[in-house]
Amino acid sequence: MPLVNIKITKEGATKEQKEELIEGVTDLIVKTLNKNRATTFVIIEEVEMENWGVGGISVENLRKKSV
Repeated sequence: MPLVNIKITKEGATKEQKEELIEGVTDLIVKTLNKNRATTFVIIEEVEMENWGVGGISVENLRKKSV
């Protein structure tokens, strides 16, 4: 019963993009690990950019600096 947790910053991923991620990751788990599709779970968590940091700086501030 695999469980895959994908965390992305909340920047407007569409419903279709999330569905594609879920399908693609499920396909990979089934193919690579020979797991049952029906018991493979994929969770997508969207994190506010102010709550995600890289190199000591929030993604929100990194985005502001890159503009």
